[in-house]
Amino acid sequence: MSNTLAEYEAVIKVCKELFIKKTRDYGTAWRILRPSSITDQIFIKAQRIRTLEEKKVSKVGDDIIGEYIGIVNYCLIALMQLESGPDTPTELSPEHVSQLFDEHSIATRELMLAKNHDYGEAWRDMRISSLTDLILMKLLRVKQIEDNQGQTVASEGVKANYQDMLNYAVFALIKMGIK
Repeated sequence: MSNTLAEYEAVIKVCKELFIKKTRDYGTAWRILRPSSITDQIFIKAQRIRTLEEKKVSKVGDDIIGEYIGIVNYCLIALMQLESGPDTPTELSPEHVSQLFDEHSIATRELMLAKNHDYGEAWRDMRISSLTDLILMKLLRVKQIEDNQGQTVASEGVKANYQDMLNYAVFALIKMGIK
């Protein structure tokens, strides 16, 4: 498990470095996004990964690794947005964003460690394409929950689904050798 933790933290470090660089370039323009728009952004990235996995060729030039990093970062945006209240300003400092990123990535990492304990790191034997499909399935679940105005009868809410998608994307990046 200690190897998984080190690999996980290395991937999160890469994702965070890009996230903070983009925050310095663009500010926190993402704060304007509604939850459904964030879900759709993640869906676009996951669908593109699936298309690239099936067609094996990209006409745009962006690679699967970049798309998985995007999924990690958009899931963190979603988690930040879920916790933001109406009084949260649209523009946040890079330092504050860095702190929020750490809080949500650490909470999600802790969930991963608990699930890894219970599932025996089954993800290590999975295909990357299966991780993509699981992300797409979770996205369809989140879309349905959003369409139901957040109401669930017997299911976990959107936060848990975003955390699972984030963890699946990190697993895919680990399997692809990101360090």
